[in-house]
Amino acid sequence: EVQLQASGGGLVQPGGSLRLSCAAPGVTLDSYNIAWFRQAPGKEREWVSCINRSDGRTYYPNSVKGRFTISRDDAKNTVYLQMNDLKGEDTAVYTCAADPRGGSYCPYIPYEYWGQGTQVTVSS
Repeated sequence: EVQLQASGGGLVQPGGSLRLSCAAPGVTLDSYNIAWFRQAPGKEREWVSCINRSDGRTYYPNSVKGRFTISRDDAKNTVYLQMNDLKGEDTAVYTCAADPRGGSYCPYIPYEYWGQGTQVTVSS
């Protein structure tokens, strides 16, 4: 079983930055498609980035494109989500997810494994 550990959330002012981390002890993350999702109170879960297992390509919705960057450090077996120019509407619980299926387009995968969330609050 894959156990994902998301961390790095916190309180940041508008315009600030945070870097979230997603680790999976005992699992090689480059064998998985990895995605980040977020959910704000009263709202549906929203996909915010992913990286394809097959080719390493990354994808973002328009709401975060140009501000968020997903990356994978194979040496540390960790996937990061760098979030810059944060806005109040980015406030949410952020969760990472993983799925091993190959040949897929990561924004559309029904992810099998989910980590616990980390709270990101953007407020002055």
